[in-house]
Amino acid sequence: MAKEVVVTAEQVKKRRKANKILAIVLLVLLILLLIFYFIMNIIYNEGSFTISMDKNTYLNSDLVMFESMNDRSSVIKLSASKLEFMDNISIKWLPSKEELTNYEGSHNGENYIAYSFYLQNRGDSNINYWYKVIMDDVIKEADNAVRVMIIVNDQETVYAKRSPISGEAEPETTMFREDSDGTVILEQRAGMVSDQIDKITIVIWLEGDDPECVNAILGGEMKMHMEITEEHTEEESL
Repeated sequence: MAKEVVVTAEQVKKRRKANKILAIVLLVLLILLLIFYFIMNIIYNEGSFTISMDKNTYLNSDLVMFESMNDRSSVIKLSASKLEFMDNISIKWLPSKEELTNYEGSHNGENYIAYSFYLQNRGDSNINYWYKVIMDDVIKEADNAVRVMIIVNDQETVYAKRSPISGEAEPETTMFREDSDGTVILEQRAGMVSDQIDKITIVIWLEGDDPECVNAILGGEMKMHMEITEEHTEEESL
């Protein structure tokens, strides 16, 4: 004879309460996943590289930023076109510095991101400004082999992460900073005189000659951006 199962009202109440709690937990997890998805979608679809002016600089300084000499309207933000896939290449395969700086805006090539823009001092006094590059997010340590070339007018500098083997800078590069806020590059451009225009070109690629450029970083992603800030000097313009 089968044993009779007796379910009390209290048990039913507890089961309903547990089911309700489980449903709430699942709903909260779903909402969190959606929020995470939308945040990551914004981060990785806004562009592979963005340049923005500090809000205070944009509103209160004589330093202006624009993408084209044909339209010098001041903007607060610029975005480079995205590459869907980036294979490793050698710096030797890049176009010459003269070719890279001969463009405006996005001019990506095969397996590298390239972007050029302008800064102009429209005031009467000399200006110092700073540019910094911040690493926002990295997947599968793709930054181990990344190179960032910044050309300010004719001055070219290539930056890279510290070599994990030697602990020193990679050959012919300036070592990334390791600031807690993700800043990897921080430089000052001093003494920009009245009405002067600087052209800045950024080039980003994965260096195939880097010992850290291994199969383990395949499928990796990274997101970085540049910020511009300004300060007037006490000197009078020349």
